[in-house]
Amino acid sequence: MDDLFLQLGEKGYQARLVSIRHLPDMQEEIIGRYRQGLLDEMVYREHLSFFNFSPPAELPQAQTILIIAVPRPQHRVVFTWQGEPKGFVLPPTYVQYKKTSGLVENLVGKMLAPEGYQVARAALPLKLLAVRSGLAAYGRNNVTYVPHLGTFHQLVSLYSDLPCRQDNWNEAQMLQTCERCYACLHACPTGAITRDRFLLRAERCLVFYNERKGDFPDWIDPDWHNCLLGCMRCQQVCPECKGFLNWVEEGTSFSQQETELLLSCDSTDQLPATTIEKFQRLGLSEDLSLWPRNLRVLLQRSK
Repeated sequence: MDDLFLQLGEKGYQARLVSIRHLPDMQEEIIGRYRQGLLDEMVYREHLSFFNFSPPAELPQAQTILIIAVPRPQHRVVFTWQGEPKGFVLPPTYVQYKKTSGLVENLVGKMLAPEGYQVARAALPLKLLAVRSGLAAYGRNNVTYVPHLGTFHQLVSLYSDLPCRQDNWNEAQMLQTCERCYACLHACPTGAITRDRFLLRAERCLVFYNERKGDFPDWIDPDWHNCLLGCMRCQQVCPECKGFLNWVEEGTSFSQQETELLLSCDSTDQLPATTIEKFQRLGLSEDLSLWPRNLRVLLQRSK
């Protein structure tokens, strides 16, 4: 196990192990919040109901759950509009999310194979698992903060038949620096972060709405939008993120013709293969139906 953590550390990753016996604990925590009315019905149905708290059928001898934090930057995507380049940000984790998870799974599998151990993917509440394992702490904004990475990371969870000799399971913790800091609360335009409770009101979070299909609710001011997907408002003002905000990698760029076509098309089937390929390189071709709406409001703001 020490060798595994050492090898992951050499790549800049951080990890913790927890026993598989904590699956019921995670399930009860999520379902308990729902039953208490702390989770909005729509949010629970669309984002939290897919978790599977049963041991994986493909790895019946699973004993442990690995939770791994992978450093991830923001990405800038440029669209040419009215003859000018317009760059918009994708927060950490969005670009090649599934590919990154797959790479980590393959990497850890190769690391454990010489010892005769295996891994399997897990569909678990990543933030809860990271905080409970001690890998991360919650910010007041309910985003997870990992030491030396801030919020600039992607969480990946895996099952393994590796023996769990060091079970890490703790009470959920909030960052100490958050106790007297309300920067994210004041910066959140939608009121999703409140003083009356710690749990984020996800049904008010901008992320929830620009990741789902349909028109934006009337109460969302177009000026609140700041990312192609997701939102960076709370992280941009967070002192813990200050050292990472300039970590932005270039994603890809779209010509004036591509931008106009994307904004005007009724179906992504109308996009040329070369344009779709750019979205595939970002790992975001499944979200193509969201881009015209989100891009339109950002371009309107940038005038």
